[in-house]
Amino acid sequence: MDRLKQIESFVSVAARGSLTAAAQVEGVAPAVVGRRIDALEERLGVRLLLRTTRRITLTHEGSAFLEDCQRLLADLANAEASVQAGGVKASGHLRITVPAGFGRRHVAPLVPGFLARHPDVSVSLNLSDRVVDIVNESFDCAIRVGDMPDSSLVSVRLADNRRLCVAAPSYLKRAGVPQTPAELARHDCLTLSSEASQTRGWAFLVDGQVIHLRPSGRLDCSDGQVLHAWCRRGLGLAWRSTWEVADDIATGTLVAVLEAFAAPPNGIYAVFPQRKHLALRVRLWIDFLKHHYGDPGYWRGPPAGT
Repeated sequence: MDRLKQIESFVSVAARGSLTAAAQVEGVAPAVVGRRIDALEERLGVRLLLRTTRRITLTHEGSAFLEDCQRLLADLANAEASVQAGGVKASGHLRITVPAGFGRRHVAPLVPGFLARHPDVSVSLNLSDRVVDIVNESFDCAIRVGDMPDSSLVSVRLADNRRLCVAAPSYLKRAGVPQTPAELARHDCLTLSSEASQTRGWAFLVDGQVIHLRPSGRLDCSDGQVLHAWCRRGLGLAWRSTWEVADDIATGTLVAVLEAFAAPPNGIYAVFPQRKHLALRVRLWIDFLKHHYGDPGYWRGPPAGT
């Protein structure tokens, strides 16, 4: 019990950035929360939080540990909900936000199957390449592809995701094949505009280190599907996910380049606000996606519903 309390307090402090704020939520004195954090750090033998009189920040070890703790607490809450729910049916309205291209291909086609299983649930699906603030905009869940920098949200990894630098054969014949990431500077690169969710740029593995580049070109767009279409037309290089371009590569419509510098896979995540009790409809939706995405055959075949 002491260990669980320590972990719960650590997650709460990391999310709120304050011992006092975490203590108010838990209904205890700030000193109690502080002692729990001290005990946790002493037991682990690492510093998790850097505390000053003005702010609290996570250390590198703290950031890594936080993700595991969030997953542990979410799994525990789900296990308890499964027992408590028994034969209770999921009901209510589920608001989901998803990046547009991924949502069209790999979320929207699955929604009818989910509704067929849970007839008392209704769904609103928002497709946007903007990073939606799910707390202030009242979404129950978001599906996000890529890095997960926001520690105030709970994330559940649904599948691996890999990105590739691709181009049409016609473009490569005209402009040449880049041999290193540095050569992207002389190429036409099709990029997501600044208000879209790809905030860190294109990732490559160079000399054992992941680097992020922000290539430029004459065209950018906030919609990834448009970039995909432009790339197929030979207008430039694009950095796209395998879930989007695997079929094009298999048919030769697009060619992957710079594969020797491919960065390690990131993830496809379900994220939701930290809540003591996760609504049954949200938990079942996440489990439904994990079931489909966890099947290797799903990614080898056509998108569901096509």
